[in-house]
Amino acid sequence: MSDSMAIMRRTQDMTNRKKQVYAWAMIDWANSSFAIVVMTAFFPAMFKQVWARDLSAIDSTFMLSLFNSASSLAIALLAPILGSIADQGNAKKRFLTVFTLLGVLASGLLPMAGEGQYMLAGCLYALGALGFSGNNTFYDALITDVSEARDFDRVSALGYSLGYLGGGLLFMVNLLMVSQPERFGLSGKGQAVDFAFIMTAAWWAIFTIPALLWIHETPAVPAVGGGGSVLTRGFKQLAETFREIKQLKQVVLYLAAYMLYIDAVNTVIKMAVDYGLSIGLQDKDLMTALLLTQFIGFPAAILFGRLGERWGAKAGITLAILVYMGICGFAYRMTTSREFFVMALVVGLVQGGIQSLSRSYFARLIPAERSGEFFGFYNMLGKFAAVIGPTLMGVTAKLTGNSRMSILSLLLLFGTGLSLLFKVKETRA
Repeated sequence: MSDSMAIMRRTQDMTNRKKQVYAWAMIDWANSSFAIVVMTAFFPAMFKQVWARDLSAIDSTFMLSLFNSASSLAIALLAPILGSIADQGNAKKRFLTVFTLLGVLASGLLPMAGEGQYMLAGCLYALGALGFSGNNTFYDALITDVSEARDFDRVSALGYSLGYLGGGLLFMVNLLMVSQPERFGLSGKGQAVDFAFIMTAAWWAIFTIPALLWIHETPAVPAVGGGGSVLTRGFKQLAETFREIKQLKQVVLYLAAYMLYIDAVNTVIKMAVDYGLSIGLQDKDLMTALLLTQFIGFPAAILFGRLGERWGAKAGITLAILVYMGICGFAYRMTTSREFFVMALVVGLVQGGIQSLSRSYFARLIPAERSGEFFGFYNMLGKFAAVIGPTLMGVTAKLTGNSRMSILSLLLLFGTGLSLLFKVKETRA
């Protein structure tokens, strides 16, 4: 009887674990709607063609870079302390909820911005991007609550693959709305884009609900010195980490590498449409290419997860960086929409892979009970670096008077990040 009860209990535990893993992965399905529909596709196009139409192509690129950088700087400053507080107060899900609501509200309010109102549009976008980044910080941190270390590569890849699929499905519907608005009872392309922003907000909110209901956080480990409020304990934990930093050489080295190469990756994501428009490509072709990237990214992320399990996450990350460096050189010489399609296909093959393996590799290096804080640092450096990438592209374009030169500036970030990654050894803190 006792053996039967034990088997039933283990079966129930496995069922609950799978349920939590899929609920966690659905966060990516939910928030990827903002990443592809707003951040990568429609906002840059609307910003350049409608909201900032009175600015030159180079000046609009520069302003878009500044709004991206502002949101990245804000989360960079907030993430570590919020992560520490979340660890001490078992509050990762609560912070996830707060940042989700911020992103949802900002996305839903974007249709308020009228023609020429690039400051209002940019501020709403920056708030939405802040919500997206904060949401991702605590989503990443929850991987240690829903999965064991041996499964990190597979579980991380599942999240990114569902993200590409979910975001791609919504984006496909939105593209149909924009290309054939009359079939949806809409007055034109502008109204279709407004509805795309509203649908993104609803999609993000609805598909985050399973995670809020089913994920259970691991009980907090009290900070050194104990006692006090959650805020006090959070600051104590953060202070303790800074005191221990010399003993965390591999973590620090990896974070430095990650900060550089992931900044270049995120800059490619955020600035691809703007770059294509700046060199004279048609927005319709650019949007179709982005849709291609989403659906290629779905199986490619899973494939990279398997690659990480077989060859190691570090090898997979290295391969992806080398491919990205080739992409930058290809983009510099690109002149046709067909070439943009080729570039989008190759990006789709490696984008989800480098993101998922970076997360799972870092999860192996850190103490699981302090994942909120360490993923706070992880996202802090990723977002702080994101101040550099878009700004570097914008400044390069402005100084050279040549938008094509801006893409080559990312080679500096990819190359330096790769050289630091070679020095990292996988040892848990």
